[in-house]
Amino acid sequence: MDSFKTLDDMDLAGKAVLTRIDINVPVEGQRVTDTTRIDKVAPTILKILEKGGKPVLLAHFGRPKGQPNPDMSLRVTVPAMEAALGKPVTFVERPDRGMIDAAPADAIILVENTRFTAMEEANDPQMAQFLASLGDVYCNDAFSAAHRAHASTEGVARLLPACAGLLMEAELKALNAALGAPQRPVMAVVGGAKVSSKIDLLKNLVSKVDALAIGGGMANTFLAARGYSVGKSLCEHDLTDTAREIERNAKAAGCDILLPMDVVVAKDFAANAPHRTCGLDEVADNEMILDAGQQTVAILAASMDTAKTLVWNGPLGAFEMEPFDKATVQAAQAAATRCAKGELIAVAGGGDTVAALNHAGVAEDFTHISTAGGAFLEWMEGKPLPGVEALKT
Repeated sequence: MDSFKTLDDMDLAGKAVLTRIDINVPVEGQRVTDTTRIDKVAPTILKILEKGGKPVLLAHFGRPKGQPNPDMSLRVTVPAMEAALGKPVTFVERPDRGMIDAAPADAIILVENTRFTAMEEANDPQMAQFLASLGDVYCNDAFSAAHRAHASTEGVARLLPACAGLLMEAELKALNAALGAPQRPVMAVVGGAKVSSKIDLLKNLVSKVDALAIGGGMANTFLAARGYSVGKSLCEHDLTDTAREIERNAKAAGCDILLPMDVVVAKDFAANAPHRTCGLDEVADNEMILDAGQQTVAILAASMDTAKTLVWNGPLGAFEMEPFDKATVQAAQAAATRCAKGELIAVAGGGDTVAALNHAGVAEDFTHISTAGGAFLEWMEGKPLPGVEALKT
């Protein structure tokens, strides 16, 4: 694993610690409606205080397109931040080093939305220099923004002694355990609607894992590529050549592709629509595939039983609607059972994935759940993440 410094490696006593966090939280009116991201970053902020540092927090909020926008001010997060930290938070629109040094040693300073200037997303050296002037040490605890080469995620990291926060550290260690230096056999589960959004991911995974299970709407494209009729299912027929190429690459790499062996079909895309389970060669022209069947779930569970490491991204069916959530729920529960016994390292991420695992009631049982979204996907695609690269020693 590429080395990076952590908070334990840094002398923070009496130093201003410029800390990039992700508190891009949902808000209604003037109230934060989900404090998950704030709660996750709180331990890093408190540890900086424990080590004698003064946290100077940098974050983005919404998409202000490089202009100040009062509707996207981080001021709205202050009450939730104070509740999570149990300490007062000083909000600052225009920081300078003098006011930071003049603040009490145990002060927590939250700087206004970094994206209120176009210089942030442009990774402007002038902005990076300004941010660096505000601190003595840089700490990045926003893995979810690590795939962006911005002034607050990449530029400033090159100008100050830099380290990973607790959340970033946990994420990097979990990802390394999943694909960097995993225990084998490694199995990946990739689902979701479209192959087109995950071509790079699939091409990378077939060279890294021993078994790749493909589910959801994207499995239909692979089934069509194998010559099966998928009725009126969601299917990217123009990508069947790509699907065949991925299968050829998998075979050459010794990776088993696991596709549905039986499917749950319905004529209407609606919860509790009349449905049936059938074989792959029995899908009618007026039917759509909405889930994998029990035979498929059993095959996936058997593969998990032999795996040591599991990487999961995306649901296996239309999990938002009963009863088309069964395959996702049952496969997730099979993985969680092995995790609970200490027999499987399971790492999952992506928006729909988190929702699906929460729906299955197993998110707490997985080894690691990444809420990083785009950064998690780019990592799975094998792409370097600028915010992580800047931390390497």
